[in-house]
Amino acid sequence: MFPRLGERTHNLGTQLSGGEQQMLAVGRALVLNPRLLLLDEPLEGLAPIIVEELLKAIARITRGEGLSAIIVEQHPQAILAISHRAVVLDHGTVVHSGSAQELSEAPELLDRLLGVAR
Repeated sequence: MFPRLGERTHNLGTQLSGGEQQMLAVGRALVLNPRLLLLDEPLEGLAPIIVEELLKAIARITRGEGLSAIIVEQHPQAILAISHRAVVLDHGTVVHSGSAQELSEAPELLDRLLGVAR
Protein backbone atom coordinates (compact mmCIF):
# COMPACT_ATOMS: atom_id res chain seq x y z
CA MET A 1 0.00 0.00 0.00
CA PHE A 2 2.85 2.40 0.80
CA PRO A 3 5.82 1.47 -1.43
CA ARG A 4 7.80 4.35 0.02
CA LEU A 5 7.82 2.56 3.40
CA GLY A 6 9.14 -0.60 1.75
CA GLU A 7 12.29 1.34 0.93
CA ARG A 8 12.66 2.23 4.62
CA THR A 9 12.25 -1.20 6.25
CA HIS A 10 15.57 -0.85 8.09
CA ASN A 11 14.80 2.60 9.48
CA LEU A 12 13.26 3.33 12.85
CA GLY A 13 10.02 5.29 12.97
CA THR A 14 11.91 8.33 14.24
CA GLN A 15 14.13 8.22 11.14
CA LEU A 16 11.17 8.62 8.78
CA SER A 17 9.95 11.89 7.29
CA GLY A 18 6.67 13.36 8.52
CA GLY A 19 4.80 11.92 5.55
CA GLU A 20 6.36 8.51 6.00
CA GLN A 21 5.45 8.58 9.70
CA GLN A 22 1.85 9.39 8.73
CA MET A 23 1.82 6.44 6.31
CA LEU A 24 3.26 4.22 9.03
CA ALA A 25 0.52 5.33 11.45
CA VAL A 26 -2.20 4.48 8.92
CA GLY A 27 -0.53 1.14 8.20
CA ARG A 28 -0.35 0.30 11.88
CA ALA A 29 -4.04 1.08 12.30
CA LEU A 30 -4.95 -1.09 9.30
CA VAL A 31 -3.09 -4.12 10.70
CA LEU A 32 -5.85 -4.37 13.31
CA ASN A 33 -8.52 -4.82 10.57
CA PRO A 34 -10.74 -1.99 11.83
CA ARG A 35 -14.25 -1.39 10.58
CA LEU A 36 -13.81 2.36 11.00
CA LEU A 37 -10.67 4.44 10.53
CA LEU A 38 -10.44 7.78 12.37
CA LEU A 39 -7.96 10.25 10.90
CA ASP A 40 -7.27 13.61 12.52
CA GLU A 41 -5.67 16.01 10.03
CA PRO A 42 -3.72 13.34 8.15
CA LEU A 43 -2.44 15.87 5.58
CA GLU A 44 -1.09 18.42 8.05
CA GLY A 45 2.42 19.58 7.21
CA LEU A 46 3.01 17.08 4.41
CA ALA A 47 4.72 17.74 1.09
CA PRO A 48 2.32 17.83 -1.89
CA ILE A 49 3.66 14.57 -3.36
CA ILE A 50 3.13 12.79 -0.03
CA VAL A 51 -0.38 14.29 0.27
CA GLU A 52 -1.22 12.84 -3.15
CA GLU A 53 0.17 9.42 -2.23
CA LEU A 54 -1.66 9.35 1.11
CA LEU A 55 -4.96 10.46 -0.46
CA LYS A 56 -4.70 7.70 -3.07
CA ALA A 57 -4.12 5.14 -0.33
CA ILE A 58 -7.05 6.40 1.76
CA ALA A 59 -9.32 6.33 -1.31
CA ARG A 60 -8.15 2.81 -2.14
CA ILE A 61 -8.88 1.41 1.32
CA THR A 62 -12.22 3.19 1.73
CA ARG A 63 -13.55 2.52 -1.76
CA GLY A 64 -11.79 -0.66 -2.73
CA GLU A 65 -11.91 -2.48 0.58
CA GLY A 66 -15.11 -1.02 1.99
CA LEU A 67 -13.52 0.44 5.12
CA SER A 68 -15.35 3.46 6.54
CA ALA A 69 -13.36 6.50 7.60
CA ILE A 70 -14.03 9.69 9.50
CA ILE A 71 -11.49 12.29 8.46
CA VAL A 72 -11.06 15.62 10.22
CA GLU A 73 -9.17 17.92 7.90
CA GLN A 74 -8.62 21.65 7.46
CA HIS A 75 -7.94 21.26 3.72
CA PRO A 76 -11.41 20.34 2.47
CA GLN A 77 -10.70 20.43 -1.27
CA ALA A 78 -8.34 17.47 -1.01
CA ILE A 79 -10.56 15.36 1.24
CA LEU A 80 -13.84 16.17 -0.52
CA ALA A 81 -12.43 14.64 -3.72
CA ILE A 82 -12.22 11.20 -2.05
CA SER A 83 -15.24 11.48 0.26
CA HIS A 84 -18.86 10.44 -0.07
CA ARG A 85 -20.33 12.67 2.65
CA ALA A 86 -19.24 15.89 4.27
CA VAL A 87 -20.12 17.34 7.64
CA VAL A 88 -18.99 20.81 8.65
CA LEU A 89 -18.87 21.65 12.34
CA ASP A 90 -18.68 25.10 13.89
CA HIS A 91 -17.85 25.01 17.60
CA GLY A 92 -19.28 21.50 17.86
CA THR A 93 -22.50 22.29 16.01
CA VAL A 94 -23.29 20.75 12.62
CA VAL A 95 -23.72 23.65 10.18
CA HIS A 96 -23.75 21.54 7.01
CA SER A 97 -24.26 17.89 6.18
CA GLY A 98 -24.57 16.43 2.70
CA SER A 99 -22.85 14.98 -0.31
CA ALA A 100 -19.13 15.72 -0.54
CA GLN A 101 -19.49 16.20 -4.29
CA GLU A 102 -22.25 18.78 -3.85
CA LEU A 103 -20.14 20.71 -1.36
CA SER A 104 -17.03 20.60 -3.55
CA GLU A 105 -19.10 21.86 -6.50
CA ALA A 106 -20.46 24.81 -4.48
CA PRO A 107 -17.46 27.08 -3.88
CA GLU A 108 -19.66 29.90 -2.55
CA LEU A 109 -21.07 27.58 0.12
CA LEU A 110 -17.63 26.20 0.94
CA ASP A 111 -16.31 29.74 1.22
CA ARG A 112 -19.21 30.79 3.45
CA LEU A 113 -18.78 27.78 5.72
CA LEU A 114 -14.99 27.63 5.84
CA GLY A 115 -13.58 30.65 4.03
CA VAL A 116 -11.38 28.41 1.88
CA ALA A 117 -13.00 28.10 -1.55
CA ARG A 118 -10.68 30.57 -3.27
